[in-house]
Amino acid sequence: MKNIATRICAIVFAAFLALGALFYLIAGDSLHFTADSTETVSAKAPLGEITQNEVLQQSFLCEYDTLNTLTVTVATMGRANTDVIRAELIDENSDIIYTVELNTSSMKDNSEFVIPIEPAIENAKGRYFGLRLTSLYGTKRNSVTFYYGNSVNTGRVEIPVEIEDTEALYLNGVRMLDEDDRPCSLCLKVGGINYHWFGQYYWLIYAAAMLLLALYLLRVLYCYKNNKKNAALFLVQSLYKYNFLIRQLVSRDFKTKYKRSVLGMFWSFLNPLLTMSIQYVVFSTIFKSTIPNFIVYLLCGIICFNFFNEATNMCLSSIVGNATLINKVYVPKYIYPFSRTLSSGINLLLSLIPLLIMMLITKTPLRPSALLLPFGLLMLFMLSYGVGLILATMMVFFRDTQFLWGICSMLLNYLTPIFYPETIIPERFLTFYKLNPLYHVIRFVRMILMDGVSPEPKAYLLCFLICFIPFLIGITVFRKNQDKFILNI
Repeated sequence: MKNIATRICAIVFAAFLALGALFYLIAGDSLHFTADSTETVSAKAPLGEITQNEVLQQSFLCEYDTLNTLTVTVATMGRANTDVIRAELIDENSDIIYTVELNTSSMKDNSEFVIPIEPAIENAKGRYFGLRLTSLYGTKRNSVTFYYGNSVNTGRVEIPVEIEDTEALYLNGVRMLDEDDRPCSLCLKVGGINYHWFGQYYWLIYAAAMLLLALYLLRVLYCYKNNKKNAALFLVQSLYKYNFLIRQLVSRDFKTKYKRSVLGMFWSFLNPLLTMSIQYVVFSTIFKSTIPNFIVYLLCGIICFNFFNEATNMCLSSIVGNATLINKVYVPKYIYPFSRTLSSGINLLLSLIPLLIMMLITKTPLRPSALLLPFGLLMLFMLSYGVGLILATMMVFFRDTQFLWGICSMLLNYLTPIFYPETIIPERFLTFYKLNPLYHVIRFVRMILMDGVSPEPKAYLLCFLICFIPFLIGITVFRKNQDKFILNI
């Protein structure tokens, strides 16, 4: 056994070395910087032709370390115009820091037009800037116009945006208002780059983590040799000792689920596809969702939520449902919810096959970033198991837990961006909205599969913390109450 313990520690350390290097290769530039853009409002209507000497001015707050592009939505009236628009970027003191002249003949009707800022403005985060657009030669029937708005369009639903006077659109010094006397804003996308210190110090952090891991593994070997308690050692020994029971419990749960079913485990493929089909018809046809690649977007959310919902519901009855076995044989009680989560994990892995098929059908490229998917799935597993432990404990003492959780899971379904974009959530509620752990997991999965890039380093940390906290709470609650189970089941 000593050789086995040494071998396991060596495998863990070697795996850490390999995964650390592989992660750096896959994540690439995402560890160092993130290029992105933020949109102020959706296009509502054009302002009308901007003729000679007319001036548009729009202020905005930059959210990026480096500001490199501004994008406006233009309308050319279906003509090839010969006007020239002077674009000026001004700072908080109204000083002009960048100027460029834009030929309107290169603009396309009802489309976005990118204004490059060269060289890019450094140290821009948290600073207010202004974009001033002036027509130099425009005349009637030979000029362009720009779109404005004061809401976010989610298909058939318009979500109003509160626009302060300082960030409102001004035409010739006059604040632009809509028919309801609400301030409007230019349809403006601000593009830039955020830099991450994590990438700069990655190898130093990695070396420190490697040293800590080596010291901990030595501690594990010391505890094993001297027969002392250690959490990691206890976990490995328990899994090794009860691996046959775990396999039998997982097999039983998996077979029971599809007992006397004609299609059997084919439902693991069919269930997410049918759910996706129904929601796709509803939200793409009736509500007209504007989300790009909505099929893959929807399926990512459905698969993650279905696993969480199934795993937590199965864990909920894991102790009560195994009362006979618990009363007869001693087995660490955490194994029962763990086996239920594992059996749900099999369905999760099977449901990834339809997702892969839909990605191929929609021609969504499968990039190397997809290799980061196990991290997202591991966080989802940890979250589900932690919540499952809490529910399993509550179910022993309060049998109403199963009904209350049914209502809570339905509420959580609507509070998670499965079939709608997070942009429809008012900004004042976003902080509370992002406390939902499923939001971070689903966002992580969508980013690596749909965008084909690694999330920023902060996303990994947030995803881990917000899933680890319920996991830690679940273990604590379950451990403190497990000795009372036998008196209440």
